[in-house]
Amino acid sequence: MAVGVGDVQILKPRTDKREYRRIVLPNALEVLLISDPETDKAAVSMDVSVGSCSDPEGLEGLAHFLEHMLFYASEKYPIEDSYSKYITEHGGSTNAFTSSEHTNYYFDVNADCFSEALDRFAQFFIKPLMSPDATLREIKAVDSENQKNLLSDAWRMSQLHKHLCATGHPYHKFSTGNWDTLEVGPKARGLDTRQELIKFYEENYSANLMHLVVYGKDGLDDIQSLVEHKFQEIQNSNKRCFHFSGQPCGVEHLQILVKAVPIKQGNKLKIIWPITPGIRYYKEGPCRYLGHLIGHEGNGSLFCILKRLGWATSLAAGEGDWTYEFSFFKVVIDLTDAGHEHARDIIGLLFKYIFLLQKSGVKQWIFDELVAICETGFHYQDKFSPIDYVVNVASNMQLYPPEDWLVASSLPCKFTPETIQMVLDELTPNNVRIFWESKKFEGSTNMVEPWYGTAYSVEKITTDMIQQWINAAPDEILHLPQPNIFIATDLQLKDIHEKVKFPVLLRKSSSSRLWYKPDTRFFTPKAYIKIDFNCPHSSYSSEAEVLTEIFVRLLMDYLNEYAYDAQVAGLYYGINNTDSGFQVIVVGYNHKMWVLLETIVAKVAQFEVQRDRFYVIKETLIKEYQNFKFQQPYQQAMYHCSLILEDHAWPWSEQLEILPHLEAEDLAKFLPKMLSNAFLEYYVAGNIKADEAESLVQHVEGVFFEGPKPICRPLSPSEHLANRIVKLERGINFFYPIEGLNQSDENSALVHYIQSHQDDFKLNVKLQLFALIAKQPAFHQLRSVEQLGYITVLMRRNDSGIHGLQFIIQSTVKDPAQLDLRVEAFLKSFESKLYEMSSSEFKSNVNTLIDMKLEKQKNLREESSFFCREIYDGTLKFDRRESEVAALRDLTLQELIDFFNDYIKLESPRRQSLSIQVFGGQHSDQCKAAKCETSRPQHVRIDDVFSFRRSRPLYGSFRGGLGHMKL
Repeated sequence: MAVGVGDVQILKPRTDKREYRRIVLPNALEVLLISDPETDKAAVSMDVSVGSCSDPEGLEGLAHFLEHMLFYASEKYPIEDSYSKYITEHGGSTNAFTSSEHTNYYFDVNADCFSEALDRFAQFFIKPLMSPDATLREIKAVDSENQKNLLSDAWRMSQLHKHLCATGHPYHKFSTGNWDTLEVGPKARGLDTRQELIKFYEENYSANLMHLVVYGKDGLDDIQSLVEHKFQEIQNSNKRCFHFSGQPCGVEHLQILVKAVPIKQGNKLKIIWPITPGIRYYKEGPCRYLGHLIGHEGNGSLFCILKRLGWATSLAAGEGDWTYEFSFFKVVIDLTDAGHEHARDIIGLLFKYIFLLQKSGVKQWIFDELVAICETGFHYQDKFSPIDYVVNVASNMQLYPPEDWLVASSLPCKFTPETIQMVLDELTPNNVRIFWESKKFEGSTNMVEPWYGTAYSVEKITTDMIQQWINAAPDEILHLPQPNIFIATDLQLKDIHEKVKFPVLLRKSSSSRLWYKPDTRFFTPKAYIKIDFNCPHSSYSSEAEVLTEIFVRLLMDYLNEYAYDAQVAGLYYGINNTDSGFQVIVVGYNHKMWVLLETIVAKVAQFEVQRDRFYVIKETLIKEYQNFKFQQPYQQAMYHCSLILEDHAWPWSEQLEILPHLEAEDLAKFLPKMLSNAFLEYYVAGNIKADEAESLVQHVEGVFFEGPKPICRPLSPSEHLANRIVKLERGINFFYPIEGLNQSDENSALVHYIQSHQDDFKLNVKLQLFALIAKQPAFHQLRSVEQLGYITVLMRRNDSGIHGLQFIIQSTVKDPAQLDLRVEAFLKSFESKLYEMSSSEFKSNVNTLIDMKLEKQKNLREESSFFCREIYDGTLKFDRRESEVAALRDLTLQELIDFFNDYIKLESPRRQSLSIQVFGGQHSDQCKAAKCETSRPQHVRIDDVFSFRRSRPLYGSFRGGLGHMKL
């Protein structure tokens, strides 16, 4: 029985139909119940107010390790991994994360399986087993996770920031843990890690330190009864929440300039101040106000000036790494090479802008504008997945009073200039820490961070030095932003008569095709517009593809100063290159959408190459291509798989070779040619009438296809591009061994891809059902039992309507050829489980997949993405989910077994497979052996990607001739 029921009025969005109730169980567990009769998924998040800051000295990573261990087994459910197996088999997912002061566990599951899933989850916090065997294996998993992070600049620089704080403050700690901190070190001191783990659990996992969110389909009374029954046995030892008062930085940690060497190419400045935590004043929003102004990108802003000078490519400002006790305000600037040479000038300009804010005073009209944007954003927020929702709310519960659990700090409402001024006054030269990252510092540093091996040096700086930088900075005119013209004020829903379920082809011509889908489900004042410019000249060579990429980046660059306000106001846009041209996407409040869209279209039509910006974009792109080799090995393996399979894919190495030689004149010549032949595909959805959608098309076609000298002419039937995929040979196991691009990375990776069929409802559901049934057993065997590596995934793959299955494994313990053998061994052992499956188990899995397919889309963006994928691939199966459900209902167990025997079984003469084997530095000798291997029977090595690609047949494309397709 709850001791506190419904005693608080929880603020929720005006459009939110869900019901909420706060209860407190007798063991002091505080719970938020959420009833949503429309949901297909139930979800739960338990937030425990204990994190890595509570790790005992010499056992770094223990809190994170405990998070891993609770998933294994409990006294009530002793079969290892049965929790994750149950969740996966019932359409759900599960995960957890550890932060400095919190550990959050969460899952979702099909709504009708909620009770048992909840019971299994509750046992995490009642009587987990933490067996000795599992303990040792999972230490290896934590170590593998850490290995994955060792060459990540984000992890390295975050730890360096912590390292240069007070050693006695818990923020200084290494939070992830590894083999040394959890096995070698404790053993050397005579400690048993498992016993320390159990002790840590018993001392810290107390009900009064936990906050639970439960999201279900039933009414609040039923959910409450379920929660009371499942969670009442969690022990309450009345522990106090861990708090370490005071900032992590003493005087000696301030006024420092840290030069650090990153792994990747690029230059970055991070200017950081310890400040009063904004959480204490969340209704006043001081950091939101200051972050909005310092991070602004419109005319007169700091970023606008830095961009104009050619010194920066991005700037972000705001609060980060905060708790109730301490916080940091950060300004992060990505520098060009020229900006690197002017880093001190940039710091000077930043302080000039801060002094401008000091001089201007806190402005009520700016605060009021932010309030208007935040209120609209909160009350008209998209509904999103229950699992993300519960994690977000559970994370808020320790920090905010119950009435603000849903809103948190997203809705400032009290204009208190003194509070904003207080934080602004902390952004001073004598309170600053500056971190400057560049490969150019290689060889000139004298220290090494112990956990990740980052090379760095520290210089003390003084207020006088910073004042000199301020004085020497360019005399540019900085000013506050103008009022935001993009704030939506008309939020009325339009009277749309078309009650269609699927997109309709509203208009079709030789130059374009318009798909229209009015909003008949979500009823928000938002729209989604996508225009695909299909331009054959954009991808006929590596050079053309690179020039197209530079064009779209320049376009975004040109628009930024004007359109930044639109994004602030909740009207988002993106311009991206595609394999057949480029696309423009605008999504958000429909009120001011036409203003933004017309500006984008005009920029495309009137595009001129600005030489200075061309070379900035070119420099950025060169660095990105150079940094490709620092991708995780599994990402490299996936890239090589796509390069082999996609008929028109160009290698990054060719593009990197071409880039340095490109000049602004090359783009100026290329662009008219690229746009000269085009076919435009429109998708318009949401709070927009049909005649408005047609007006949009007429306007765009008037700009591009009409007039005495039209920019574009329509494509002829022979010019339409088709996306075609290599058809692998049956009965042959192709493999492609290659060295990892960064041999200092010890991780190797495997992508074992099994190609099955071209889009077909019946075959699709057989593949999907097999993947559902095999996913968790594969993870358990290859990750939990064999401990091959932290990244171990079995998932479906869809390349332009060509379906298949892929195992993805990243490992330091075995080379990719051995990993491939382990995948084959798993498939061999899984045969018997499939053959022995009972009819009831089969039916249960079928019903789970049906439930997953019938899960309703949550918002306009999600719905639009689904339909746009059908249009882009050319499959146009808008009723895909309903048709696949119908196919599932007719499916038999024998048909699934036959599918396995035909397409997946190792010895099948119809099996089509490809193994991409990326060998890390630890396995370089094995790579040489693999490249010389004479091959096992039916295994064929690929030595040259392009010779192989040219020699293979291709699947037919669904896309065919856009605009000439029979519907």
